[in-house]
Amino acid sequence: MAQLLFKNFAMLEPDHGELRRGYELLVEGDTIREVSDKPIKTAKADVIDCGGRTLMPGLIDSHVHVFLSEVYIRAMESMPLTLMTARSVRLMKGMIDRGFTSVRDTGGADWGIKEAVEKGDISAPRLFIAGQAIGPTGGHSDPRRRTDFGARCHCCNAMAYTMNVSDGVSAVKKSAREQMRLGADHIKIMMSGGVASPYDPLDSMQFSVDEVKAAVEEAKAFGRYVCAHAYTPEAITRAAQCGVRAIEHGNLIDEASAKLMAENNMVLTANLVAYYAMKERAAEFGMTGDMLAKNDLVIDGGLRSLEICKRAGVPVAYGSDLLGQLQVDQSREFLLRSEVLSPIEIIRSATTVGAHLLRMEGKLGTLCAGAFADIILVDGDPLKDLGLFQNQGAALSAIMKGGNFHKNRLQ
Repeated sequence: MAQLLFKNFAMLEPDHGELRRGYELLVEGDTIREVSDKPIKTAKADVIDCGGRTLMPGLIDSHVHVFLSEVYIRAMESMPLTLMTARSVRLMKGMIDRGFTSVRDTGGADWGIKEAVEKGDISAPRLFIAGQAIGPTGGHSDPRRRTDFGARCHCCNAMAYTMNVSDGVSAVKKSAREQMRLGADHIKIMMSGGVASPYDPLDSMQFSVDEVKAAVEEAKAFGRYVCAHAYTPEAITRAAQCGVRAIEHGNLIDEASAKLMAENNMVLTANLVAYYAMKERAAEFGMTGDMLAKNDLVIDGGLRSLEICKRAGVPVAYGSDLLGQLQVDQSREFLLRSEVLSPIEIIRSATTVGAHLLRMEGKLGTLCAGAFADIILVDGDPLKDLGLFQNQGAALSAIMKGGNFHKNRLQ
């Protein structure tokens, strides 16, 4: 089995929280075999001289939508699935170019695109999928026009393909089971209104207690978990009381609902950059004034939600949630969070917290022996300059996923 020996680097292991020099790291196949502060003895390894750069785990974005290639989602209703898929290949290549070696799709991506990633048919991050996001009629996963009362065709309508509308306990159970039959790693449900959906107020309560419990019960029975789109304290509280494991967004969280999340060992995935990018540029891509008005209601709560969760002890994962043409801003989240968090806290959100959320502790987000060889090499010290993650990965000299170089400027 092929071996690579990395030398002459500053190691950034997120748990340590500081750069450490004098280490060597041995990759064998797709795995980190050994990390040592003494010379590693091996006769058959190719040596990689890192030139003093920072070696750290590949990044994890815990909230993406690889199939949602339009900012104004309704533009996808006349898009064939072939075009949707082709666009996702380009979007995912951009993600791994920026150093994100794992991403968690929270609605849309299916087993087919995940299989293409795992088989190496396309160059992309590791992909963890929810299948279709599930919500009630009139909710955040129901983008139909008001004149549309019939069933939507999934075979030629990319918008319909990525979303699911289910009402009642039995329908929610069936939809959750269907997503898991199709390879879902987690189940995504809608519990409050959203920005990109046309008709639901942000403070609307979507899915009843019994419907949420039904999704949670099915996910647990299958060894999976439920994540919930939720902005308001009321929606977050209902999710916590019903056994949901993870909250997406949470911009309007308060101290009481954060305390409840902490008591239930829940995780929040925040995504501030989506709201800033939409405010600045979404209108040029067709997003309506009503949607942008809802965006204004949640944008100011983003930084405050990070502070509330930090005080409550709720782990916060790194998420971007950018749609279509805005996905180039994925790494800007690092800079936005730096207004209230330290660099190491933000880096941990994109490594160790993400790995915990994915249930991949010790395999992702770390440089420890036994982890996947998902590694990036940074031209500088990101603990001093988070700008090194900007510019579409320009400051990343090497990006490795599973022991294979996606990018290598060293030789």
